[in-house]
Amino acid sequence: MGNLVNITIFGFISGILGTGVGGMFAFFINNINNRLLGFILEFSAGLMTSVVCFELVPEAFELGGTELTLTGIVLGILVIIIIENFIRKADFMKRSHGNSGLLRAGILVAIGLALHNFPEGFAVGSGIEASLSLGMTITAVIVIHDVPEGIAMAVPMRAGGFSKWKSFILTVLSGIPMGFGALAGALLGEISKGMVSLCLGFAGGAMLYIIFGELVPESKRLYLGRLSSIGNIIGILCGIIISTYS
Repeated sequence: MGNLVNITIFGFISGILGTGVGGMFAFFINNINNRLLGFILEFSAGLMTSVVCFELVPEAFELGGTELTLTGIVLGILVIIIIENFIRKADFMKRSHGNSGLLRAGILVAIGLALHNFPEGFAVGSGIEASLSLGMTITAVIVIHDVPEGIAMAVPMRAGGFSKWKSFILTVLSGIPMGFGALAGALLGEISKGMVSLCLGFAGGAMLYIIFGELVPESKRLYLGRLSSIGNIIGILCGIIISTYS
């Protein structure tokens, strides 16, 4: 029982650490210009694309096959579209004093990463149960690629009108599901591979829609120059490096 508690606490700390470091950028963007903001958005989009294409989806295919993975992806896209429509009509969006498009993008990234962190928690929990060194390696990779994703949440929410602390706290909270995932992974041990595949596909589909339905269009609306596109390419390359050495 004590080991389960330790793994759960470790999962919470790991999930919060990466997004929290990225969320700290909310305190430093008082006068960020559209050119730099576009670069940050597309860098984050590129890194998230790599994570989905080279980690989440291949792992989902390997665990559950084509049908379950594609079902998860479609469900993830549909759920985010429904959430997006709800956010567009929400009162806080109408009261926002900043860019409502950026605010919506930041909130959707937070939701997408929260969905993403839960199945990653499975990997941390089961990895620690199998081998402490394996669990630590998995955790280190997750924390590293959660940092720019935390930036992708905090920066749009701050620029969209949320306060520094509100942007930071919401970003930190998106890492909490990783703790619950770590507990489930350690508790269930040999959890159904099909269910893990479905969860990974769901997170992947949600993130893909956020990337190409929100982050990239919002970046292009802010700045049409080359810098944002270069940011996307750099993000993809960084994601490939992380995936290669994970």
